[in-house]
Amino acid sequence: MASEVIGKPKNRVDGRKKVTGQARYAAEFSVPDLTYGVVVNSAIARGTIKSIDASEALKLEGVLQVFTHENRTKLAYYDKSYQDMDAPPGSPFRPLYNNQVQFNMQPIALVVAETYELALYAAALVKVEYEQAPHETKFAAQRPYAYEPEEYKSTPPPEPWGSPEEALKNAAHTITEEYAHPSQHHNPIEMHASTVHWEGDGRITVYDKIQGALNSQKYVMGIFGLKEEEVRVLSPFVGGAFGSGLRPQYQLFMAVMAALELKRSVRVVLTRPQMFSFGHRPKTVQRLSLGASADGKLQAVIHEAYAETSRFEDYSEDVIIWPGVLYNCDNVKLSHKLVGLDVYTPLDMRAPGGTTGIFALECAIDELSYKVGMDPMEFRLKNYAEKDQIEDKPFSSKELRECYRQGAEKFGWKNRKQAPRSMREGHQLIGWGVANGAWEATQKPASAKAVLALNGQLTVSSATGDIGTGTYTIMSQIAAESLGLALDKVEFKLGDSSLPKAPLEGGSWTASSVGSAVKKVCNKLGEKLLELAQEIEGSPFKNVKIEEVVFEGGRMHLKNNSSTAIALTEILSRNKTESLQAEADSEPSDEQENYSRYSHSAVFVEVKVDEDLGTVKVTRVVSAIAGGRILNPKTARSQILGGIVWGIGMAMEEYSVMDNQYGRFMNHDLAEYHVPVNADVHDVEVIFVEEKDEIVNPIGAKGLGEIGIVSVAPAIANAIYHATGKRVRDLPITLDKLV
Repeated sequence: MASEVIGKPKNRVDGRKKVTGQARYAAEFSVPDLTYGVVVNSAIARGTIKSIDASEALKLEGVLQVFTHENRTKLAYYDKSYQDMDAPPGSPFRPLYNNQVQFNMQPIALVVAETYELALYAAALVKVEYEQAPHETKFAAQRPYAYEPEEYKSTPPPEPWGSPEEALKNAAHTITEEYAHPSQHHNPIEMHASTVHWEGDGRITVYDKIQGALNSQKYVMGIFGLKEEEVRVLSPFVGGAFGSGLRPQYQLFMAVMAALELKRSVRVVLTRPQMFSFGHRPKTVQRLSLGASADGKLQAVIHEAYAETSRFEDYSEDVIIWPGVLYNCDNVKLSHKLVGLDVYTPLDMRAPGGTTGIFALECAIDELSYKVGMDPMEFRLKNYAEKDQIEDKPFSSKELRECYRQGAEKFGWKNRKQAPRSMREGHQLIGWGVANGAWEATQKPASAKAVLALNGQLTVSSATGDIGTGTYTIMSQIAAESLGLALDKVEFKLGDSSLPKAPLEGGSWTASSVGSAVKKVCNKLGEKLLELAQEIEGSPFKNVKIEEVVFEGGRMHLKNNSSTAIALTEILSRNKTESLQAEADSEPSDEQENYSRYSHSAVFVEVKVDEDLGTVKVTRVVSAIAGGRILNPKTARSQILGGIVWGIGMAMEEYSVMDNQYGRFMNHDLAEYHVPVNADVHDVEVIFVEEKDEIVNPIGAKGLGEIGIVSVAPAIANAIYHATGKRVRDLPITLDKLV
């Protein structure tokens, strides 16, 4: 029977709430007796706070308190080690812990007042005296001291295989180059915010901007020594996060601390400049040495990555695994070292490691293809990986060849001239570039609950999140199809720590993980409905097994005789049951461990470069994606479009500028931190390549949040080289680097 819901381009079920303003975000919840907190940040990057004078602020009527390291209450967090669910190895930053400053813009005080305007004014009156110490935020200066951490947050570098140095020496064609990108910031539209409702008796309800309500709950419980029943976290809507909301940020600490101390409700919202004071994609420099035979067979890969981290945590990403995932080579050496700086710890940012590593790898592969004299796409296909060499496992499925075929056909790649600067329109140099990519298709343990009411309404719930990716919609679709209901008969609840447990929404694993739990709980509910139907006197379903029935159109009927049917609501009413519920836990199968599981992409890009001015336009993009079963083509396409737009920004615009004299990111607003606008985005086409995978999870979906971005920046860089003959290896590719 063809699917009626899954695989169809359904509108977002939460769309109307968002466009009419009914969707409420963390800073928009009205709670009684609300006060407002404003954070004071440090003006130095390293040193000691000699004194904090809050006397002028405290004189103002309506200012309730100024919290600093000197007057905060003793906290459980400071008495024991504590890590949140996304913490890298090391010692997490502890707000207001002592008088030590570890990075510029470190939160050092919180002013709480009856109104936001008063708190903002009072914060400006707080005087801080420092004893400044030398700091180091220059990546190049610290690179010679790069180190291998005792423990990686990412996959540790594997042991080399083959003889990479010797193979490189003997290769007919070689390249050795460095590729770099700067620090970059997430910049979601919604600022990080926490509204803490003081319920009394030590109980609080927290409305938080987070990609997993359970993470904020765990964080608050661990720091403040609260019990699970004393803190509930809600995050029903998130206005973008892209990884910035995986870890609880310091506004949550500040708001909860103040609420518990003052026994008042407190709201703390960060400003746009303060959004640059925590977490970012780390500046990374990669050195690649590649060797190929005369006929284009890849013979050697040496990939070294150097990435920034803070002085207090060892943050790392999967930057170097991609040669072993995307290409076949018998001689490979991979290394990943960290460069400690006086900055806040970097943070996962859309496709962390993949966006970075694939950029460098795909540019280097492109360079080598020109050395060999092969078409860049044909060179990639010649070195196609049939298995994952990192894990030494076959892929659960891989339709990358079909991505190339369909993408190239749609793009018109066969009409490409090989030589750089060989295609033009008047003063416009035309370049065509290609890159391929991959992203892990992961399933995490998750739980869900389903309740069918007498009126036929199905409510399914799980403590996952929706950061704009369409979680509300696709979970509703899975539930609707599993029990044969119309989509408007299903409500999916999320973003609540009191709901069944779910992983953070990140890593492109939500559809796979939570979707599997939703399918399982709805199937379980279906089994219960059959059992109830069998208890009805004279039931035609008496000796029927679950495999022999179909749920469709709000009814249950025999698979081989659709006329033998009963409405789901009738099953409940005939049994005098107001509602029927089920709960289920889902986890990865043992079989998954035998396979390497990835989504794949092939991206084709056209650029036009003004020969005189060096200005670049990305005029066409075709992205072909193999992402398993596509649950909703409409929301799926939006995910890929968003990734493509971000890839344009990464390639040509995004750059967090560090002023090393002060150790502070200076372009900390959307006027100076450039991101693509409508005029930067032209013709974009997304192709979903059919792919069946029964191993990745029970619903066959691989996840699309990150695969859309990973290969866009290198495809643009390669197209710019094809247009101009100039290879720019340091992002972003601005016109000053081309002229």
